[in-house]
Amino acid sequence: MKEFSENTNAADETHETVSGEEQRGAPRFALLLRTAKLVSPHGEFLCIVRDVSEGGVKLRLFHGLPAGSERYHLELASGDQFAVDLVWIEGDEAGFQFADTVDVDTFVAEASPFPKRPIRLRVEAEAFISIGGRQITARLRDLSRQGARIESSEKLALGQTIHVVGPHLPQLQATVCWRRSPEYGLVFTNILQMGELAQRVAAIQTGSHPDDRAVA
Repeated sequence: MKEFSENTNAADETHETVSGEEQRGAPRFALLLRTAKLVSPHGEFLCIVRDVSEGGVKLRLFHGLPAGSERYHLELASGDQFAVDLVWIEGDEAGFQFADTVDVDTFVAEASPFPKRPIRLRVEAEAFISIGGRQITARLRDLSRQGARIESSEKLALGQTIHVVGPHLPQLQATVCWRRSPEYGLVFTNILQMGELAQRVAAIQTGSHPDDRAVA
């Protein structure tokens, strides 16, 4: 089972005193406050891009990061990915250095031929759907604040209302909004708070327990 690092200053200390100070001293381009996700071999984790410069980005985190990870890919709502290296962590903020040269204007514009979509976090977990008093096993494939993608052998109808529950997930009422059997898209009746989504997905990815102190 993977565990989150309890040491929030997980980045190498020598790296911190040189690269960290240089990155934090670089001119900040913009305060963005945009939702994004960090992608690593340990899973995908929700974050907020606070600001960006040519050197890197500052992110708001909702939980600790998995121990042993320093190289991540930061994925924006446009689907664009940027390789980043962890440099420093202070409280719920972390600084990452771009692994490659990044055009800041392009990063900020998030230009894409496709419409921006809510951030979806890929997961792989067992879940259960309740239909008319029956409980059916399903697989949870991704989660967002607004909904989920599941896989089920049960034939579901468009517009059908079901309940979904799983490890680290409360019972969620949802409506089937698309289907490509055996996969189905669900939209939740109540939107999840950002902090709650981040904590619950992190718990699913690592097998830990959600932090009830998660903030929206």
